Amino acid sequence: MELWDAYDKNFNKISGTTLIRGKAIPAGCFHLVCDILVRHTDGSYLLMQRDKRKKFGGMWEASAGGAALKNESPLECAVRELHEETGIKSDDLTEVGQVTANRTIYVEYLCETACKKDDITLQDGETIAYKWVSREELLSMPKNKLLTERIQKFIDELK
Repeated sequence: MELWDAYDKNFNKISGTTLIRGKAIPAGCFHLVCDILVRHTDGSYLLMQRDKRKKFGGMWEASAGGAALKNESPLECAVRELHEETGIKSDDLTEVGQVTANRTIYVEYLCETACKKDDITLQDGETIAYKWVSREELLSMPKNKLLTERIQKFIDELK
């Protein structure tokens, strides 16, 4: 059973309230998800393809990420998810924004890396492929290929 902290709309933890993955999130409560956009020092971006068994399976994501566990800070979550989903170890992440939607608070991070581009690790049950793409290719990806448009918005702002 995966437990999450509950937050109010202003990103304050709600004391005494614990959320459980898979259960409905009560009205007035939000859970925390961290997304990490990975940009190589050569300017290319890492895309991860979702496992076909997952919701939106087969679509590409321009981020690693997932839900923060109970008592986990946004940065701790981002560092853990980045490593789990890509194999990249880094705690040098820059927060680039926050978005609230569907009872979720998304904290968006940028990871600049000089990692070996062929050393990316796929997480079983989460991802099935990866590729590095240019900024232009990422910004021009159609909605039926790229899972979240909000990532394109942040990339556009990162010029």
